[in-house]
Amino acid sequence: MTKTSRRDVLTAAAAIAAAGIAEATPAAAQAGPKPIFPVPMVAIPIVGETQVFQVRRIYCIGRNYAAHAIERGSDPSREPPFFFQKPTDAIQNVAVGEIADHSYPSLTKNYHHEVELVAALKSGGTNIPADKALDHVYGYALGLDMTRRDLQNGMAAEKKPWEIGKSFDHAAVIGPIHPASKTGHFDKGAISLAINGTVKQSSDLSKMIWSVAEQIAKLSEAFELKAGDIIYSGTPENVGPVVKGDVLLCKLEGLPDMSIKIV
Repeated sequence: MTKTSRRDVLTAAAAIAAAGIAEATPAAAQAGPKPIFPVPMVAIPIVGETQVFQVRRIYCIGRNYAAHAIERGSDPSREPPFFFQKPTDAIQNVAVGEIADHSYPSLTKNYHHEVELVAALKSGGTNIPADKALDHVYGYALGLDMTRRDLQNGMAAEKKPWEIGKSFDHAAVIGPIHPASKTGHFDKGAISLAINGTVKQSSDLSKMIWSVAEQIAKLSEAFELKAGDIIYSGTPENVGPVVKGDVLLCKLEGLPDMSIKIV
């Protein structure tokens, strides 16, 4: 059971007090602050449900397959997990059976694909034990962590933050979420990406250095995880460039395929 924090108690008390004031105040005087413009909700469809999964935060783990860590110049035997984030409105939903147009982004001349399993959380907390972490997973999806590699590498070489290489419009491509109650949890299974029919990435989820449960546990040491958070769990080796006209086909054993066309 999650321990109730002092903040939660104060929040609940404030809500009760506000409700009491509302009962004693004329309706015309109850109007609270209103936003000056609407901000669209970012959501992902859920297979078999009319409800949608509202996205709160997007977390991504870097270099989570040993061979990919090596190709990026890292030593997977000694490197602890590290994470970065993408903005929620970077989500591009791709329906099952669709080949969705995906715009080649600005500023880059070296645009890379990274196919990944995505975990979607229904609850969270801090310092979550790894053996309890999967209790917080609502479901899974197939995703693409698209990357402006030249911008990422350039910023890294200057020891500057490399969000410009990862956190841009449509950089978080994702298929619909499949509830874990129907699929089970993913600790193994073939994952691959092909470009124009030629397989470029091919591996197995069992080769992840840090499992989904371990990722959740590690993330919760640094952040308070909450419902609506999604985690891109890392990509296998052989990431590489795409150009306009390329059709990408992503596969993950146990989930439907996902496909986009670079335009």
